[in-house]
Amino acid sequence: MFRPRIIPVLLLKGNVLVKTEKFKEPVYIGDPINAIRIFNDLHADELVFLDIEASKQGRSISADFVKACGEEANMPFAVGGGISSLDQIRQLLQAGAEKVIIGHAAHKNPEFVKQACDEFGASTIAVCMDVKKQWLGGQKVFSLNATESTGLDPVSYAKQMEELGIGELIVQSVDRDGTRLGYDVGLIKQITSCVSIPVVALGGASSVQDMKILRQNAPVSGLAAGSMFVFHGKNKGVLIHYPEEKEKREVVRLT
Repeated sequence: MFRPRIIPVLLLKGNVLVKTEKFKEPVYIGDPINAIRIFNDLHADELVFLDIEASKQGRSISADFVKACGEEANMPFAVGGGISSLDQIRQLLQAGAEKVIIGHAAHKNPEFVKQACDEFGASTIAVCMDVKKQWLGGQKVFSLNATESTGLDPVSYAKQMEELGIGELIVQSVDRDGTRLGYDVGLIKQITSCVSIPVVALGGASSVQDMKILRQNAPVSGLAAGSMFVFHGKNKGVLIHYPEEKEKREVVRLT
């Protein structure tokens, strides 16, 4: 039976790993290369690295950093942060990334996303959309670390990205980020019912049980999380870990 990929998402700020809650107050986690080595030993399906400062600083995630990751990682990995040109994508793929993740630029320049898919192939291009609730109800897609509203609802945005030709859509709940309260099942179910491309859920997972609940409700291709893989216990002690084979099999069970 198909098992969605279980994907640790690691946030970069400068040269170190951090973790946020609702995109605020980054907490230091550790060294990214050391984290890769641990996830190698734990046999992670895939890793994602997101540079949370890149877009605001007008740059891309570092190709040198990506090369260093490629020299250590035994699993596929995707990278994102400030990617806004075909040349940047080319450099990151040559440095060792399997996929690139486009965020802010997907909203600002949709044609760039189409060009990227045409140039490098859909399988190498993912888009991450950050979804946040509004004060008066409803949800909208945001960019720039959830500081700038696109004005678009999640379904419309997802359909637009699919039409541009992307190979994967990462749906991130800003309101669930770092809370460990479980995925926004309603949001993910809404998106998977309106697009046919692979969807990766992100934001709120605290356990394999949360992953299983989402899997029972939505046909996701990937189950991503941050806090779940880097914190341990109620006091959030830093401990990098990953589900064992028995736990992975639980995600597949639909009953």
